[in-house]
Order: sequence, then structure tokens, then C-alpha cells
Amino acid sequence: MDELSGRERGILAMEHRSFAGPGAKERAIREQLGLAPVRYYQLLNALLDDPRALAHDPITVNRLRRIRDTRRAER
Repeated sequence: MDELSGRERGILAMEHRSFAGPGAKERAIREQLGLAPVRYYQLLNALLDDPRALAHDPITVNRLRRIRDTRRAER
């Protein structure tokens, strides 16, 4: 099984952090990962369906999957 890329690991690591104030996370995404926030969330969503991500960080991936599933059910 292939390992996650550095960018993919960085995306998962970003989800571990807490951010103070509005816009702090988006600023960190731009500065640390060099991604636009929209692209970050597209990549994160795809990563949640990747078995490599689940193997790398099952707690974070399962937590984010639950949040995503709840939001989808509310629509």
C-alpha cells in the first residue's frame, strides 16, 4: 500500500489543530500548505474516502466522515 504524500499528511495534520478567531484556519491553509481554502476542502473530502488516510489517522478520518455524513443528511 502506498503511503500518503506530504501534502496529504499536512491536510490531515491541519485538522488536528484548533484556530483562534475567524479566518485563522484559512490563513494557515494558505501559508502552510500553499493551497486556496476551496482546494484544501476538495482535497480533504477526497482524502476521507482514501483507505490510506484511514490507515494513517483513523480517529481523525472517522470523526470527519461522521461530520460530513451528518451535514449531508441535514440537506
